[in-house]
Amino acid sequence: MHTFGLKDEHINLGQLLKATGLVGSGVDAKIVVQEGLVKVNGKVCYMLCKKIVSDDIVEFENEKIEVV
Repeated sequence: MHTFGLKDEHINLGQLLKATGLVGSGVDAKIVVQEGLVKVNGKVCYMLCKKIVSDDIVEFENEKIEVV
């Protein structure tokens, strides 16, 4: 599991996927989220703009990111 340190109170899911290198672009982020390939705290998330906060865990393609 990797960690990602927040600079603000939250980050949008799409931005997190790009910032961690799990996807190459915003378009890629939109596609994988819309296809139900991303989980937030163990549940599939279809909201690209979901606010990710400290202690959330994001999963995509067998990678887990813990947000701190």
